[in-house]
Amino acid sequence: MKIFYGIQGTGNGHITRGRIMARELRAAGLEVTYQFTGRPQDKFFDMEVFNGHQWREGLTFSTQNGKINHLKTVMQSKPLRFLQDIRQLNLSRYDLVICDFEPVTAWAARRQKKKTIGINHQCAFRHKIPRAGGDPISEAVLKNFAPVDISIGLHWHHFDQPILPPVIETPFVSGQIQKNKIVVYLPFENQQHIIQLLSSFRNFEFYIYSPEATSSAFPHIQCKPLSLVGFQQDLSDCAGIICNAGFELASEALQLGKKILVKPVHAQMEQASNAIALSTLGYGQMMQTVDAARIEQWLHETKAVRVTFPNTAKHLVEWIKNGMPPVEQSWCNRIWSEVKVIPVELS
Repeated sequence: MKIFYGIQGTGNGHITRGRIMARELRAAGLEVTYQFTGRPQDKFFDMEVFNGHQWREGLTFSTQNGKINHLKTVMQSKPLRFLQDIRQLNLSRYDLVICDFEPVTAWAARRQKKKTIGINHQCAFRHKIPRAGGDPISEAVLKNFAPVDISIGLHWHHFDQPILPPVIETPFVSGQIQKNKIVVYLPFENQQHIIQLLSSFRNFEFYIYSPEATSSAFPHIQCKPLSLVGFQQDLSDCAGIICNAGFELASEALQLGKKILVKPVHAQMEQASNAIALSTLGYGQMMQTVDAARIEQWLHETKAVRVTFPNTAKHLVEWIKNGMPPVEQSWCNRIWSEVKVIPVELS
């Protein structure tokens, strides 16, 4: 079986999920071609697992100070280039198309009448799950940005719907947790503002990761460039993480048993819904703005939750190899039965 796999590259979560799926697909002996869009080609890193992937510009969302800027998004889009990329992508030699919210692949497959599976968190919104911040524009974007024939939605809880747990790696859990170590990943916020806000919390060590180079004048605040290995090392022995409300990073933090404080990107329905879900499930806390008082309260929180998720990627690859039968609740329930929720004491 030859598979074409399109992955959205705007955030790192889709790429992280893609790396896990790539290893399982390769272990199953399936031949896969990968395509990435959504960010400049030179901004991708640690891509070796994808074996010489393709790149196209695609579409992305522009943010400013933690909020989606709709006008800037429209102004920076290149619709003629996008349509050209769709027309030029030839999928004739592939038996199956998999799409992780990547629009060039999705629309090219639809144009060429190729069977397409969507595997991502966005597909979960086709079901009755916690939602917030919705509006007609957001709903239309979610439905039409990357249309697929078969949707496999992923979430932290089943909510009695035919969806699956996150595609996440089984982690190495460090035995030496640094109780005052906090990882910060707020790439859509003003980084200097974040540094100044955290500067007063001198009893904690902050490790700030950001896409653009920045520096700190404070000894308890370290600024680091994006790095898969470096980030995972810091995440493994920290006590908690402050981040936007993206799905994949929160999934990693839950799997590792970290306390979580999320600040959803404004005007982003998916992130607002994720924040509500984390709070409702008791898996994390949220703040609507980057607020010093809210952060201080959370820093002194001594309880967290570890959610051990199964190897969802392996289940999905087996499902693909078995001919992709209809997604039934009983199959989903068997996978969810492998999930365990364990309280964690950080004090």
